[in-house]
This record gives sequence, structure tokens and C-alpha cells, in this order.
Amino acid sequence: MTEKLKLNIGLFGIGLNTYWEQFENLNAQLQTYLSQVYAQINNDIVHCINFGLIDSVDEAFEVGHACRQQEVDLIVIHSATYALSATVLPAAQLAKVPIIILNLSPENAIDYSRFNQLGSHRAMTGEWLRHCGACPVPEIANVFRRVGIPFFQITGRLDKSDACWQELTEWLMAAYVAKILAHNRLGAIGTYYSGMMDIYTDLTKQVGSFGGHIEILEIDELTALRKEVTTAQTQARVTLFRETFDVQKDCSQTELERAAVTSVALDQLVEKYKLGSIAYYHKGFPGTDNEDTITSIILGTSLLTSQNIPVAGEYEIKNAQAMKILDAFGVGGSFTEYYAMDFNDDVILMGHDGPGHLKIGVGKTKVRPLEVYHGKVGMGLAIEMQVQLGPVTLLSVVEGADGKLLLLVAQGESVAGQILEIGNTNSRYRFTIGAKAFMEAWNSYGPAHHCAVGVGHMWTQIEKLAKLLGIQAVSVC
Repeated sequence: MTEKLKLNIGLFGIGLNTYWEQFENLNAQLQTYLSQVYAQINNDIVHCINFGLIDSVDEAFEVGHACRQQEVDLIVIHSATYALSATVLPAAQLAKVPIIILNLSPENAIDYSRFNQLGSHRAMTGEWLRHCGACPVPEIANVFRRVGIPFFQITGRLDKSDACWQELTEWLMAAYVAKILAHNRLGAIGTYYSGMMDIYTDLTKQVGSFGGHIEILEIDELTALRKEVTTAQTQARVTLFRETFDVQKDCSQTELERAAVTSVALDQLVEKYKLGSIAYYHKGFPGTDNEDTITSIILGTSLLTSQNIPVAGEYEIKNAQAMKILDAFGVGGSFTEYYAMDFNDDVILMGHDGPGHLKIGVGKTKVRPLEVYHGKVGMGLAIEMQVQLGPVTLLSVVEGADGKLLLLVAQGESVAGQILEIGNTNSRYRFTIGAKAFMEAWNSYGPAHHCAVGVGHMWTQIEKLAKLLGIQAVSVC
């Protein structure tokens, strides 16, 4: 699904039509600057539509309609020189999408000596107008705020080495993730884990905040699909398991085949409903077909998670959303929770049973057999994975007492050291504020006990995503 999506960016510069006849080459210079901006924006995931310079109310209306016709997701305005707010507002109002105002200087500074020696007030004014892109920004910001149009600003230089381009890249990536969420179909398979009240959520609020669709599915359908899987499909999937995972010697062929059947059936369910993420849970009852399904699900769900279809256990829909966000940013998104605190090393052990994101693990993920299926009925195979050492980000989608959603973030580091070899994902995380302060700060926002972990420090990108979605984001470290 994500390969088919592209972010549609509407780009235009602004100016004033009375300038062009008065100041030779000014229009051409500003068009050149706009082309430079276009070259920085257009890429493999961004389809940038350059609408040129808007310099009149008529053009603003035309561009506004064109933005709607071409399904623009976000507008980038290059403030090239002074322009009337009245020549910007119609485009913004008609497009009805978030707006980024680029306040970019063509050079580090005006060459004052050369400027003052031009000898012609007309030439001096034209040169000044080439540098005065900052002039209309407060006027536009004033009008946008008064009429309720959301906008964000980036200030910097046209120079490709300027930090403003990284900032713009983060905004575009955040908008791309928002578009992925808006088109995502989350499959909710089974039921809630009875009594685990912190994970319950308002599904309508989830769709209202992130967009997309939630498909409520029965475990029985997955079980029915298992019965149609052929021997050839099963053996091919076992071969894939052995290529993908570090399958331990004590894993029986029978358990691998059982997991393979479920994995193939899961893929069929994903294809049928066009799922982009999944949350699942089924307690199971000894000796039933559904128990056979649920106790053989982890290898298949781990494969899906590493293929941009993150899967959260225990029907944790909020965490499936958090995992999807991190995955869409390209940094993983693995299911995790507190295990224990290590006061000797000032770290927190975190992990979870069930699926893991194989692409952010250290080496090949191990597959181990379980005598008891994580304290529940039945047996099965589990994965044992440690998140790559280095910077990490924790993300939780928190549902508050007021019903509003919050993106809760913590940046830390995955560090080396002993972990628990129990057939789960398992890592040691260190935070700059210390384990104790982190835990108390994190818990103070009332998140569910699950969260998602991705590699790298992602706060600035997630903060921008939250602003685009119109929800709050908080970073505890």
C-alpha cells in the first residue's frame, strides 16, 4: 500500500503583479528561486506540482481550485518577495490543506556596498525586492490566524546546505506518514484481553484522529483460511522461516508447519481486507481449532510486521497505531512493555511476547519452542529478538480522560548487556534523565502499559506529525 502512495505537494511562490514591468528580471529571478525549491521537494515519494508565481487574486482562485482537482495534500508557499495577503488567502481557503510558509533568503545577506553603488533608485528597489521575502510573512500569518487556517513556518536560506531543508524534509515526511495513516486499514482480530482495561479504546476516536478504517474480524475466519492451505504452500513457508529466522534445533517440524499454515492464512486475510496493520487477541480453549490458530501465529505476524504491516498482540489497537506510525517513518515499530528495572546499570528491561519487527533486531531473530504459550493455554513457537544498539524512540498513543489522543514520546538508547532468554523480544534501554525519572515521567501521562519502539531519535518528526493531525504530542526525554 505505501509503495502506491505519493504525497502530493502544491508549490507556489508569491509576488505582486505591479512589480514586473517596473523591475527588469525580477520575475525571472523569483521563478528561478522557485525552481530551486521545487528541485529540493520533488522525489520518489513526493509529487510536487509547481503552480508558479501567484501575483493576483484571480491567480489565487485558479490555483486553489487546481489544488483541489489534483488532490494536493499540503501546500508549500515560497515567500519570494512582498505580496498582498489577499493574493494568497483564496488559494489557501479553497485548498483546505495544511500550509508551510517558506521564508528563505536567496543569500546570506545583501551586498550592501554593491547595493548602495547601483546608482539608480529603480535598480536599488528591484534588488531590495529580490531579498524581501520576509516582508509579507507576518501579514500572511496574521490573516491565516484570524480566519483559522493552520500554517507552519520555515525560515532559512535557499542554499542547499542550510538546516531549513532538513526541517522541510521532516515536515514532508510527517505529511507522508499522515497520508499513510489516512489510508490505512487496521484489522482487529478477536477480542480484548478481559480485564486489561488500559488498552480499551474508542475506535471511532481512533479513526477520527488518524483516518483510515478499522475492520472488525473474527478469529474463526483465520481458522477457516488455515484449512484451505495446501501442503506445498506450507512447505514453502517453512523454507522461508528457515531462511529468515535463526530456528533453534529444539523447534519441531510439526510446530514449524503449524506456524507456516497460519502464516499463509494471515497473508490471505491481509490481502482480502487490504490490511496495513493488525491488532489481535484470542484466549483460546484447549483442543479447539481456534486454539491451534492462535498458538501458531507469532512467526507469521512477525513476518508481516517486517513487511510494513505491523501487528500488535493483546488486541492493542492504540499500539498498532503507534507501531504503524514508526513503521511509516521507516524506523521499525516493535511491540514492547516494561519487564524490570536494573538499578545497577540504570536501565529498564523492555520487550514483549508475540510479533517483533525483524528489521530492527540484532542479527537473525531466534525462534524458540514454548512449553507453555506465554502463560496461556497451548504451546507454540516464539521469537527472541534484541533491538539494535543505539538511539531508540518509544511511542505510545495515549487516550486521556477527556477522550482526546496524545502522542507520548521518549528518546533513549538501546545498550548492551545481559537480557532474559525466554523466547521474547528483550532489550535494555537507557534514558538521559535516568530510569527512575523516566518511568515516573512516562507513567504520569497515563499511557497503556504497551508502547512501540523504533530506532533513531524521532521526536521532531513525530511532533510535526501531531501538529498536522491536530493532536497533542509530548516528549519526556
